[in-house]
Amino acid sequence: MDIKEFFESFNNLDPENIGGWPLPIKVFIWVVACVVAGFLVFHLMLSDSLMQLDKVSSEEGTLMKSYEEKAFKASNLDAYKEQMKEMESTFGALLRQLPSDTEVPGLLEDISHTGLTAGLTFNSIQLAPESSKEFYVELPIDIEVKGGFHAFGSFVSAVAALPRIVTLHDFDIAPAKEGTYELVMKIRAKTYRYKEN
Repeated sequence: MDIKEFFESFNNLDPENIGGWPLPIKVFIWVVACVVAGFLVFHLMLSDSLMQLDKVSSEEGTLMKSYEEKAFKASNLDAYKEQMKEMESTFGALLRQLPSDTEVPGLLEDISHTGLTAGLTFNSIQLAPESSKEFYVELPIDIEVKGGFHAFGSFVSAVAALPRIVTLHDFDIAPAKEGTYELVMKIRAKTYRYKEN
């Protein structure tokens, strides 16, 4: 049976006698019915499930990564606790380096002594207004000294070695007078104290 005869035989089919249809037509009808049924099952029943499966599969990677991070943290919990104790101890030691209100005059005296020992002459040393930060208070000290370049280096080194936390900012070095080797240095020192809640 060629293709033309095959399609012409559809005209002679009796819908009341499906069992009497030729075998190639029965096979063709079965194949078409299976394809249509498969198409309908896929689009009506499986497509939403497959989309949900893709979504869940993409979430699986994120959840797995989150699980691994949490498992790592949980396995290192004891180490984190030890590290926390060490940080608290270090924080306490740093807090002890911050002067209290009553220790500021002593700190000014230490800075003055350090400068005089380095061979500097103090033109002025003044406290600037305090600046309050999140958990500490910053106390600026404006210093103007006169001396040689090496004396400035000794002074800065000695201030850095003080037992209290003092940072130095805004250096300005200029000649004291023309024709002399003396210099004037203006510098802002900052010390800090813990702001108690």
